Order: sequence, then C-alpha cells, then structure tokens
Amino acid sequence: MTYRPAESTFGPPFAARIPSMLYLIVALVVVLMVAAAEAGQSASLRAYLIERPHPIEARTFAALLVLGAVASLLRSNMRGVRIRGDAVEYRDVASLGWPKVRRYKWAQIDRIVFEGQVIALDLWDGTRAFLPLVSDVRGLSSVLETVAAARAIPVKGGAGLDEIPDSGEFDTDSP
Repeated sequence: MTYRPAESTFGPPFAARIPSMLYLIVALVVVLMVAAAEAGQSASLRAYLIERPHPIEARTFAALLVLGAVASLLRSNMRGVRIRGDAVEYRDVASLGWPKVRRYKWAQIDRIVFEGQVIALDLWDGTRAFLPLVSDVRGLSSVLETVAAARAIPVKGGAGLDEIPDSGEFDTDSP
C-alpha cells in the first residue's frame, strides 16, 4: 500500500493576475463608452464612435476587446501546481499563450528542494524541475513535505513537519 495524498491545487500569485484584470477593466470601460454613445448620452461621443466611419465598428471592437480580456484572464488562471494522488503536476503558460503542463510521478522524484520561495524537484535522471510561484507557498510546502515524509523522499530545506497528520490523511490504496 502506498500513501496517496488528497488532491489539492495551488493557483498563481495575485501579482500574476493583475495585468489580465486591468485588461478586463479597460475592456469593460470601452463597452460602457460604446453603450453610452449608442444611447445618445453624449453627443460628441456618439459623433466620434457611432457616426464617424471607422475600419471596424465600435460594437465589434468592444466585443473583441472583451473576448481578448476574458481569454487573458482565463490564461493567467491556468498557472499553478496541482498535487495529485499519483504525481505532482505544474501548469504554466509558455510563449504565445501556449500551455505547458508537466507531471512528475512520485517515483521520479529523488529529492524535494525548498529554497525560500522557490521549490524544486530533483528528478531520477539528474535534472531539476522548478515549480512555478504560487499564491500559497507555505501550503504547498506543507503538502509536499507531508508527501515526502510518507513516501520517504528526501527533503532539503523546508520548515519541517510541525504536527502529526490526522488519521484520515494517510488513507491507503492497494496497488
């Protein structure tokens, strides 16, 4: 029987979400401006946005802007680390918005390294995989240290286990 931790997810830090939130706010302001112009609340705004010829219609532009902002917000929330029963998985966004998902089985991990805010996994093939920054670094460290203690994975750094886990936390599965 092997220790299988409960699944837990750790999202990106709030600072990583700020640019996409600002983009969404700007897009919503543009939508409100177009709606105000179409309702005729401002004559100069209506003349500039609605009556004046543009290469793309104001409503279409606002809709595309909101669609891009929502996509950006979803993309920024895709990042993070997920602890699964059989592996640790991290999700990040590579260049041009292409998602990058890496999954490392517990048997592949030779050592877990905690260096301040940075958490790395030393793998069986001699490489080191760095986990992305998450919003709850202490929580992720605690879960990884618990798994390491239960699976006899060496740990370098870390805070150490400060309490005995609850009895339900060490549920076992037959292989």
